[in-house]
Amino acid sequence: MTEKEQTLPKNAAPALTLSIVIPVYNGAASVAELVRALEELRIDGGHEIILVNDDSPDDSLNVCRSLVDRARVPITLIKLARNFGEHNAVMAGLRHASGAHVITMDDDLQNPPEEVERLLAFAQGSGKEVIYTFYDDKRHPIWRNLGSRFANRVADFVLEKPRGLYLSSFRCMSAFVVREITRYEGPFPYVDGLILQVTHDIDRLMVRHLPRAAGRSNYTLRRLMRLWASMFVNFSVMPLRVSTITGFILSGLGALAGAMVIAEALTSSPPAGWASLMAAVLLLSGVQLVILGIVGEYLGRLYLTANGKPQSVIREVRRSQYPRAPGARPPVRLRESAG
Repeated sequence: MTEKEQTLPKNAAPALTLSIVIPVYNGAASVAELVRALEELRIDGGHEIILVNDDSPDDSLNVCRSLVDRARVPITLIKLARNFGEHNAVMAGLRHASGAHVITMDDDLQNPPEEVERLLAFAQGSGKEVIYTFYDDKRHPIWRNLGSRFANRVADFVLEKPRGLYLSSFRCMSAFVVREITRYEGPFPYVDGLILQVTHDIDRLMVRHLPRAAGRSNYTLRRLMRLWASMFVNFSVMPLRVSTITGFILSGLGALAGAMVIAEALTSSPPAGWASLMAAVLLLSGVQLVILGIVGEYLGRLYLTANGKPQSVIREVRRSQYPRAPGARPPVRLRESAG
């Protein structure tokens, strides 16, 4: 199953005020409570919930199906054919969103559902295209906080991110930003990188952050490394520039060292420098391998993109039968799944 482009009609009015996109992975113990709380929200103009099951190995799919069957607000369930990762799942959900604003959030209840109303009101009042949330007290493990801090520092450098902006997965975007970032069809999306390519009209809002309701974080060190690679390689040529600068610096140091060795050989009889020679060879060889690895990562991702590796594959889309408000049009999809 592939995805086919379908353009959004110009000047089309959004069907709803708010769409809430939730990627679901190992969320069987928490997603039902989250959705029930979101259904209780009172949003002028209505809201919808979009659940994207990222081929979760637990019972999340059946839980989500039962939520669709008993929905009290419009709910769309998207089942991906395999696990593609959080950002790929979010992109699939964004393509089915029809709200004037779209909020993305995790399924673990660390972001209290009542903060959704605050975030939407702040976005509407500020007029900003994107609102990121940040936390006074993050309830993540220490290693996860250190990883997030490292990623944000690197994003300052690689993505030209406004300093002090925390890139949170609990964010609110305008329909314009959603439309623009979902034009990206590559297999390695990084939602925050796409947002920063579209706009810097961004503000932030402090919200509460709670401990996980159940289980543990789905982000392992391997997943974080894949996410960092998408940030580094897909949205900036800065690593290549760093590699080039490093090569010039080491070449200059090598030329200087060579001149010193020649001068020493002409003025004295130095002993054989086996240790220093091996240290220099190992250092230069290691740097060369790192630079080749960076170039290879670019080439590999370019090859996979050109070879048509899918960003996601949708196996099933299920919608609730909840009646929409009188006169409301059906949701406009930016891309429609096709068999």
